[in-house]
Amino acid sequence: IMKILFISRAHPPIVGGIENQNYELGKHLSKIAQVKIIANRYGKKFLPIFLPYVSIKALFLMPKFEVLLLGDGVLGIVGFLVKKFYGSRKKVVCICHGLDLTYFFWLYQKLWVKKFIPALDKLIAVGNETIRQGVKRGILEEKFVFIPNGINPEKHIGNYSRADLEKIVGEKLEGKKVILTSGRLAKRKGVAWFIRQVMPKLADNVIYLVLGEGPDKNNIMEAIEEKKLHSRVKILGYQSDKERDICFNTADLFVQPNIKVPGDMEGFGISVIEATTCKLPVVASALEGLRDAIKDGENGFLVESENAEAWVKKINELLPKDNFRRQFGEKARQYTIENYSWEKIAKLYLDAIRRA
Repeated sequence: IMKILFISRAHPPIVGGIENQNYELGKHLSKIAQVKIIANRYGKKFLPIFLPYVSIKALFLMPKFEVLLLGDGVLGIVGFLVKKFYGSRKKVVCICHGLDLTYFFWLYQKLWVKKFIPALDKLIAVGNETIRQGVKRGILEEKFVFIPNGINPEKHIGNYSRADLEKIVGEKLEGKKVILTSGRLAKRKGVAWFIRQVMPKLADNVIYLVLGEGPDKNNIMEAIEEKKLHSRVKILGYQSDKERDICFNTADLFVQPNIKVPGDMEGFGISVIEATTCKLPVVASALEGLRDAIKDGENGFLVESENAEAWVKKINELLPKDNFRRQFGEKARQYTIENYSWEKIAKLYLDAIRRA
């Protein structure tokens, strides 16, 4: 049985995609291998203390383990030190998320991306775009293996009604079609673009719900103001898990209209997969990690990024067909269970670690 030391600098209770991914992976990997997890549960502010602490701790603990698994690229420095000290006797594997290679700070690019991360044995990328970005920066392609993020298919699905959704929105939704976006409101998510370019061209009975908080919120509010869409676009902010689940289970369509933003990118796009587990059909931009998460026609639909006409066409094609959406939602959920369940993903990780 494989002995793995897993270090995670981003872990619950802090909220986020990497935190959740590291937690679930650790949990499921522990069922099929011997795993010791050292986690930072205090967020970014604790990093300056956590990095030196785990570097020393890893050097002391490694004799008991065959492999060091790093939860993301920031920990590359820890892996670099372990490789320097133990050489080929110990394997170091690092998970690479969207920003791990593209984060634009000169020192990080010079040291982490050019020196620390390339010195490791295996890099597990959560999206193929991450691999392209790595190769562009001079990392050998054969160092990489692509493994998508996993999902717990029972976590978000539930028996909720439109009445439950009306409570959250605070108004009646009779005769309305509801489209939904959920996630951190970064510019790359394309919400403001969607409000400006797509919403005005959709029928008046189409309501757009936006869940989440983030840096692009002001831009989003301005877009609503510009287009006078207050009655049709609802910015619901940060919602509890239960309220989020209600939205996922009662909306008509999930949209993820990402746009290209220099220096930022979507590693994988877990929200779209969460939507499919709730039988909610997804329309997403054919961009970056979303192309790995969504297979067009299988578990969702891909549309060219920033092509407003194509977005309007696809949404108008899907919204009137209630039966088709219901059947497609069932099929999408099945596809997700078969391809993205954590049991399956953990096995792929163990495989990649063995081959490191």
